[in-house]
Amino acid sequence: MKRIYNSQTPAHQGETVRVCGWVSAIRSHGKILFIDLRDMSGILQVVFIPQQEKVYNLAKELRSEWVVEIKGKISERPMKMVNTKIETGKIELLAESLNVFSKAQTLPFSIDGEGREISEEMRMKYRYLDLRRERMKRNLIMRHNVIQFMRGFLQKEGFIEVETPILTKSTPEGARDFVVPSRLQPGRFYALPQSPQQYKQLLQVGGIEKYFQIARCFRDEDPRADRQAEFTQLDLEMSFMDKDEILDLIERLYIDIVKTLFPEKKIQKIPFPRLSYKEAMEKYKSDKPDLRADKNNHNELAFAFIVDFPMFEWKKEENRWDAVHHPFTRPQTEDIEEIKKDPGKILAHQYDFVLNGYEIGGGSSRTYRPEVLEAVFEVMGHKKEGIREKFGHLLKAFEYGVPPHGGIAPGIDRFMAILMQEPNIREVMAFPKTGDNRDLMMDSPAEISKDQLKELSIGFTKAKKGKKK
Repeated sequence: MKRIYNSQTPAHQGETVRVCGWVSAIRSHGKILFIDLRDMSGILQVVFIPQQEKVYNLAKELRSEWVVEIKGKISERPMKMVNTKIETGKIELLAESLNVFSKAQTLPFSIDGEGREISEEMRMKYRYLDLRRERMKRNLIMRHNVIQFMRGFLQKEGFIEVETPILTKSTPEGARDFVVPSRLQPGRFYALPQSPQQYKQLLQVGGIEKYFQIARCFRDEDPRADRQAEFTQLDLEMSFMDKDEILDLIERLYIDIVKTLFPEKKIQKIPFPRLSYKEAMEKYKSDKPDLRADKNNHNELAFAFIVDFPMFEWKKEENRWDAVHHPFTRPQTEDIEEIKKDPGKILAHQYDFVLNGYEIGGGSSRTYRPEVLEAVFEVMGHKKEGIREKFGHLLKAFEYGVPPHGGIAPGIDRFMAILMQEPNIREVMAFPKTGDNRDLMMDSPAEISKDQLKELSIGFTKAKKGKKK
C-alpha cells in the first residue's frame, strides 16, 4: 500500500490508508488512546481502541518521537472533537496496524514551540532535532519556495543556470580564501570561491549572455556575529545590459516574490528609491539606510538601491588603496592616468541592494578593457608580474572579444531572515556554523590523521612551550 502524507488524508475519508511519521504527542481518554502523528506535511490524529487488541497493546508502549508506520481507516471526527487549528482537524485515523520503525531516547530539549528559550549552542549541536520544530520547517520551506520562484522568473527572462567550479584558484578579492591542498600536485592548493565572480565574467566572454546560479560562497573571515563561512547568493551576470536595466530586473523579481509568496508584506515604495552613496551617507549616515516609515512594523519592506559608490578606499593599516566593492568593478572613468593620479576621487559603477537597514545584495558594471583592469590592480598595490600571475587567465580571455557586462548577487540568507522575521541568518539555514566558524553538530573543523597529512605533503610546526607561536 502506498504511503500518503498526513495532509492528504482528508481526501480519503472512508478509505484504508498507510501513513508514516513521528509520534508527536500521546493522550488517553479513558481506555481510548490518541496520538498525534507528525510528518513533513503536518499533524494527524490517530485513535487506538481496545477492540483492536493487538495494535492497542502495542500502542501503549509508544513514546514521544518514535518513528512509526500506521494503517487504518480515515473517518470523520465527532463534532465536539473537531480541531480547526490544523488541516486534518475534521478527520482522524482509526488504527488497524502499527509498525515501529525506530525508538527514540528522551530529547535533550523540547521541540514544541519556537525554541527561542533554548541556548543556540544546544540547538546547533542537535540541529537535526531542532529542525523538527514547526518554525524551522516553515523557514526552510519558504526558503525553497523563494529559490524556486527565482529560478522560474529568470528562466522566463531568458537566463541560463550554470554551475561554476568549487575548486578554483586563490586570488586577492577581499576576504581570505579557504584553501584545499592538492594530493596530485604536492605543494599546490585550490581555493574555495568567495563568489563565482571571475567564472561568471568568463561566461560572458563565452557568449552566455544571461547567466544565473544559486551559488555557494566561502569566505574565511574573522568571527562576526551574523556572518557565515559559507553562504548562499543568487548570482547573476548579463551582457549588453546597463545599470538601470539590471536594477529594473531585480526590482521586478523582488516585487513578484513578495506579492506572490508573502502577500501579507507591504512594500513601502515602488519603484524602489535609488540614492547615491553620497546622499545616503549625508542624510542617513549609512550606506544601508532603513527607510521604513514605521520601523516596528515587521511586515513593512523598504527596498532601495544605493549607487555611485567610491571606486577606492584607503586602508590605513595596510597603507594602500583597496577596491570598495571588488577590483572588477568598472570605474566611472576609463582614463588610466586619471585613475592612477587621484584614486580617492574616482566613482564606480557600483550598486548595493538594501532592505530595512541591511545590505542584501551588491553588484556593478564590470571592467572589460584589460588595460583599465590592470590600472585598478596597480592602484591597489599589485605589481604587473603579480597581476599576470593571479589574473592572467581573465586578462587573456579579454583579448578575444568581451562584451560590456555587469551583474549583481543578492544574498538569500539575509533576505529570508528579514522576511521570516528572524533575528539572524542562522535561523533560515539548515546547518549553520557558529560565529567563529565551528559546526557543533559535526564537531568540525577537526584534525585529520597523520597518514592523510603525509599523503597531502603537509606538515605542521608546533610552537615550543613558553614561546609565542
